[in-house]
Amino acid sequence: MGFALALEEAGIPTVPVSTHTFARLAKATARAGGMPTLRNCFVPHPIVGRSASELREYIEGTDPVEKRPFMQGVIEGLTQPLNDEDLKDASFERETPRFLEPDTEDNLRQLFLENHWTDALPVILPTEQRVEAMLKGTSVAADKIVGRMRPTSFREAWAFDVEKVAVNAVMAGARPEYLPVILALTASGVSARSSSTTSWAALSIINGPIREEIGMNSSIGAMGPYNHANATIGRAYCLTSQNVQGGSVPGDTYMGSVGNNWNYTACFPEAEERSPWAPFHVDNGYKPTDSTVSVFFGGWYTQSGFGPRETWKETFIRCLTATDFFSPPLIVLDPIVARSFVDLGFTKESLIEWCAENAKLPARNYWDNQWTTTLIKPHAVAGIEPYASRWKAAPDDMVNLFRPEDINIVVIGGETQGAFKMISGRYRGLGPGTMTKGKAPTVLVDDWR
Repeated sequence: MGFALALEEAGIPTVPVSTHTFARLAKATARAGGMPTLRNCFVPHPIVGRSASELREYIEGTDPVEKRPFMQGVIEGLTQPLNDEDLKDASFERETPRFLEPDTEDNLRQLFLENHWTDALPVILPTEQRVEAMLKGTSVAADKIVGRMRPTSFREAWAFDVEKVAVNAVMAGARPEYLPVILALTASGVSARSSSTTSWAALSIINGPIREEIGMNSSIGAMGPYNHANATIGRAYCLTSQNVQGGSVPGDTYMGSVGNNWNYTACFPEAEERSPWAPFHVDNGYKPTDSTVSVFFGGWYTQSGFGPRETWKETFIRCLTATDFFSPPLIVLDPIVARSFVDLGFTKESLIEWCAENAKLPARNYWDNQWTTTLIKPHAVAGIEPYASRWKAAPDDMVNLFRPEDINIVVIGGETQGAFKMISGRYRGLGPGTMTKGKAPTVLVDDWR
């Protein structure tokens, strides 16, 4: 859809084609892009897994949305001249009232629910007094722009200020002392409510002294609902993403096919003091005394196990080859597991290198993955390594799924079991102080105190 809009703006006749499931999204995107009369055409859903003859029937059949022959819509869309309605500018009211009209608590809660301002769980109503109290957690001005966010790469990025983050922090039940961490997370610009059909989520790792200062939990149950700071910081990040990026409405601005329960909250501090290795933020160029947040984009799959026992290599290989190849693993180790790997002679770096070297599959399996073909193949065909070599490999040749720099390790857990998890988690950072389109660095919390 974004490509079609760009071609239209360049004056090239274009008719975007979508499956009927995406009709509302396609029309809303066209309107948001300033072309509300964009000539969309639709075919039945799905197209994945359909034979060539079935797809031909789509083309030769009826548009299930516009109720006309599909090819008629394509031909008319490409050949009929633009009319006055097509050329009319689309404008939008950008301002929204700062306050709602007074009402009962029950009515206001229902209003929030009906307008998709919540995660469908009860929220703390953000009264003026509560928001003012939350803002005392930072010295940054309430009207300072924190960043910009959008649910997909082709949607307009909306700017948001400190007060808007504070409103969502109140709704999530957070405390004022958590606000700098929440601001840092949202400043990353990575939405925790991506609209991808793949149902992505954002996971955030907190490092540095702030963990202890606000009472976060990196021990027993660190990845569960057992700590107020962990749970509400993650929830506030998710709610803010939902409300400052232009919505997160299923079938409209959210298209995750099966959804993701980590869209409620996914925020964890690293167990730095109990890890045998340097913490994540130090590995990425920060000082141990820096307090940081780091965002990982994925949360789609989770592989897990225990060890390292005698057959740990076979277990790790099974987990690594069961991942989504486009979304490399964030490996979460209980301190027991991390120390056991040290006893086996591994550093964090050598363990990552072992994982990258041993995560292999036949090339046919690698390229049979839908997202590998969609998102990695263009780089392979363009000659970009290591993808080009994987593309040239014979079907039975073993190819590496990941590079060492794709894989990350953090240490979290209460040492009641030697457990590990491999979680879909592409690190969005490129190092200290960097910000590249589509990426986000680790963010310093102190910038938001």
